[in-house]
Amino acid sequence: MMRDIDIPEVKNVTLAVVRRQSPGESDEWQVFLINNNDVPLQNALVASKGYGLKDGEEQRTSVLRHFFAEVPAMGVALIEPIDPAVFHLNNEYWVSYYIGSTIFDKRFVFVPDSICEANLRFIEELKMEGVLHS
Repeated sequence: MMRDIDIPEVKNVTLAVVRRQSPGESDEWQVFLINNNDVPLQNALVASKGYGLKDGEEQRTSVLRHFFAEVPAMGVALIEPIDPAVFHLNNEYWVSYYIGSTIFDKRFVFVPDSICEANLRFIEELKMEGVLHS
């Protein structure tokens, strides 16, 4: 039965955690959904959560849900700010959206400590430095 279900592959949709620097202030980190398709994403839903261990104790963040009626073709959407205090956790973003009548979904996980200075690179779509996950 499961082999009869067509699960379409997510293409040209990525997530980025970017650092916004302001002189004299602490860095601000934000998570963006990037659509590099030639068509808009309709009814996009993003569920975010953090989970993992700290000092041997299990930690979990609240599950947050974000809805975007449309993410334009070749466009971006700001999902949420993210606190560096949770970078030691798995930061998971489950993204679901429609293109036409077809639903797509993908789970993006930034593993512990992957959001760091060493992994920053320039992200052309945002004109900022960040960590890209595709």
